Amino acid sequence: MDQETKQCQNCKKSFTIEPEDFNFYERIKVPPPTWCQECRIQRRILFRNERKLFRVKEGITGESILALFPAESGYTIYNDNYWWSDKWDPLAYGQDFDPSRPFLAQLFDLNLRVPKYRSAAINMVNSDYSANADGLKNCYLLFNSNYTEDCGYGNGIDYSRNCYDNSHLQKSEYCYGSFWLTNCYSAHFSSQCEDCTDIWFSKNCRGCTNCIGCINLRNQSYCIFNQPFSKEEYKQKVSELRLNTWKGLTELNKQSHEFWLKFPIKHLQGVQNTNVSGDFISHSKNIYHGYLIRDCENLRYSQYSQVPSSRDCVDGSVIGSHAELMYEVSVCGWKSANLKFCWECWDDARDLEYCIHCGHGVSNLFGCAGVNRRQYCILNKQYSKEDFESLRKKIVEQMDSMPYVDKQGRVYKYGEFFPPEFSPFNYNHTIAPEHFPINKDQILKFGAHWQEISPTEYQTTLIANALPDSIEEVQDSIVKEIIQCLECKRAYRVINPELQFLRQVKIPLPRTCVDCRHMARIKQRNSAKFYERHCMCDYEVYKNSVSHAHHPQGRCSNLFTTSYSPDRPEIVYCEQCYNNEVV
Repeated sequence: MDQETKQCQNCKKSFTIEPEDFNFYERIKVPPPTWCQECRIQRRILFRNERKLFRVKEGITGESILALFPAESGYTIYNDNYWWSDKWDPLAYGQDFDPSRPFLAQLFDLNLRVPKYRSAAINMVNSDYSANADGLKNCYLLFNSNYTEDCGYGNGIDYSRNCYDNSHLQKSEYCYGSFWLTNCYSAHFSSQCEDCTDIWFSKNCRGCTNCIGCINLRNQSYCIFNQPFSKEEYKQKVSELRLNTWKGLTELNKQSHEFWLKFPIKHLQGVQNTNVSGDFISHSKNIYHGYLIRDCENLRYSQYSQVPSSRDCVDGSVIGSHAELMYEVSVCGWKSANLKFCWECWDDARDLEYCIHCGHGVSNLFGCAGVNRRQYCILNKQYSKEDFESLRKKIVEQMDSMPYVDKQGRVYKYGEFFPPEFSPFNYNHTIAPEHFPINKDQILKFGAHWQEISPTEYQTTLIANALPDSIEEVQDSIVKEIIQCLECKRAYRVINPELQFLRQVKIPLPRTCVDCRHMARIKQRNSAKFYERHCMCDYEVYKNSVSHAHHPQGRCSNLFTTSYSPDRPEIVYCEQCYNNEVV
């Protein structure tokens, strides 16, 4: 089909459906969307609580446990091992389809009754305070992470070891306070670097060692603010910076971020890509409006696919590990295929529609919750293949003739993801505010839940600005203190493995809580919103080091899609102009 312009059912703005989109919809037999790209993302990630744990009672033992779901969700919560076992039967909650009620309303009632797992974590060793993870060992408050050891306070940490306070690391070791690193060792407070060792406050560097405050360097050593030094001079200047002190770090942080703004950046952050658009995309091919993507192929309007390698997916949020043929899903993957309108379905799942928390070898499910190792089920009731296919067809027709209508008057026929009101999470406990920061009134208008955040949950014993300036001055007794964050005033503490790590890398104690540190890191990450812009290469905002093809005619004429809004202070170049200056 040709390109088509439609009006978003939610925000009422116009949006475009491309011919490639229609081809995919025809391939998987679904109608085109009625919500625009941004509203679809906002709706899906409202179902992703990545980092917040709540105290609840375990459904079997009654013991107090930490879980991803708050008590007010009304869910019954089981420990992960029990939930994945055969000790309870999800089909015991099965119900008949009622043609007199909207199907999604029936599914919502079923979902409230079926128990949920505690942490969405598997293959964990000594990592009870982590969630949304696979294969962690000796990790603490690590989320959305996989196959990692001896790490803490992070999200998106994969195949890494001995790292604290990072976001989106892969195959890295001994890193602190950094964002979007690949194959790095001892990289601290750095951003978007690959194959680097012993760097501090550096950005967009590749193959560099012993660099501080640098940007856009390739295969350089012993540089400070992009200026090379001898090995001896470099060591002397590093000692003068006093990086083991809070004062020294604070000064260098300010200087580095100011220095970075003087240099051009590429409109899309990522390396080794072919035919991609979006941001934070690496080692991928044919990605359209992607975001936080690694080692994937043929994805459109998808975000958070960082565990290789997914392909042929459209409108997926938090998908990964060999996910294939996904459409309008949130938190799905792990060797799964052909999932539509699903939430938290993974681990070898096949041919699912409108399913919640299903997986572990399931196939051919429609409108199920918590089902494992079954096939041909509807509303948690099992059927023969023939009866399943007949009833599924009847339900799809009923969804079109009697759709669910939410409190905002939005209509959910077959082909729509779940309404915002179905999410058990408060808006401010999900990853949605990281991309769509809206106020309480706007949240309620969107149909989501809201909860005020308490300024403190614990009685503090120490204010952060009273902490010793250097790590060498810190006593072992610090692990007994409850510290008040300098920013939000909430309580946090220092755990013993963290203290030993900071002593080893010679970094002072943090002055803010884990949540404030997380927000500071991801501010380096633009939101999943995209803008059409011109390349800023004109020899005026930045003096190029070499002549470009468009010079001396004037400004580069290249257009691109970028997550850098026009009002941002960065100097944004197209890939061609950027590579002329950097590679």
